Amino acid sequence: MLCEHGIKIAPSGYYAFKSRPACARSLSDAWLSTQIERVFWDRNLGRGISGARKVWHLLRGVRRGRKVTTTRPSSSDTRAPDHVQRCFRAQRPNQLWVVDFT
Repeated sequence: MLCEHGIKIAPSGYYAFKSRPACARSLSDAWLSTQIERVFWDRNLGRGISGARKVWHLLRGVRRGRKVTTTRPSSSDTRAPDHVQRCFRAQRPNQLWVVDFT
């Protein structure tokens, strides 16, 4: 194909390329692509998961679990009155200030 376009290739260069062993990068890329395929298809009963971030987390071994809860509201405490009735929209700047000092 290249000879038809006037590009000359020495036969020795071609055979050197064919007999050369694969480099470490191409071997690691091949191994990683098989791992990505395995993780992608093994998670959801034959359906692939969506997204590179999920695959990346699974390959790193990160497991999703319970989230850490730092604060828990007490049901016995009284809540402050809701003076804005959960409407946090203001028509002009500095019209509505919501502050909690508890």
